[in-house]
Amino acid sequence: DFLFFWGAVFLVTTTLVAFLKKENKDLIPAKEETKGITDTYRLLFSIIKMPAVLTFCLLILTSKVGFSAADAVTGLKLVEEGVPKEHLALLAVPMVPLQIILPLVISKYTAGPQPLNTFYKAMPFRLLLGLEFALLVWWAPKVKHEGGFPVYYYAVVVLSYALHQITLYSMYVAIMAFNAKVSDPLIGGTYMTLLNTVSNLGGNWPSTVALWLVDPLTVKECAGAQGHSCGTAAAAEV
Repeated sequence: DFLFFWGAVFLVTTTLVAFLKKENKDLIPAKEETKGITDTYRLLFSIIKMPAVLTFCLLILTSKVGFSAADAVTGLKLVEEGVPKEHLALLAVPMVPLQIILPLVISKYTAGPQPLNTFYKAMPFRLLLGLEFALLVWWAPKVKHEGGFPVYYYAVVVLSYALHQITLYSMYVAIMAFNAKVSDPLIGGTYMTLLNTVSNLGGNWPSTVALWLVDPLTVKECAGAQGHSCGTAAAAEV
């Protein structure tokens, strides 16, 4: 019902935009961005060959490796330790107003000549929160009782996620501000889209690798089966 309702809202609003919003034909751009798909990809290729852009792409593609396990695996491990999925979903609700307010607050600090300073300052705190998330997973079975988990455990989880959102959005808004600042106005849309795509890719591939590595890096012990290892999926099944 939830998905159906918002799917309907999405369809109605986008349809209204399509029919009611008209392009302003009086404003003619000083120069066309591109003439077609082929020109667009030629332009992107010429941008990516620039030494400064290559260096930036390399940095942004590897900068989030240190957060990948904490971001991608923490929730799954908490569920594995017995935290109900519906409780974790409810804990995300207090994050919504925070996620709305944070960009407004952080944008004041990224509007200056060096927006990436906020990115650098937030990074060590986000790395430390990764360690704190690992402690949360380790702590979960120790505080679990027959009725579930105590309220103070959920309070610590909410506080941890709130602090994580602050560091996450500080880095996110800073990188968006930097991309907007360095993009050539004549091809701003194409330039920004390229940099933002690289930025998104830099967050997605480490999370994918982290999820893939969960099984190989998990130490398992077989109970009641002498001489058997549970290191592989087939062995655990046996």
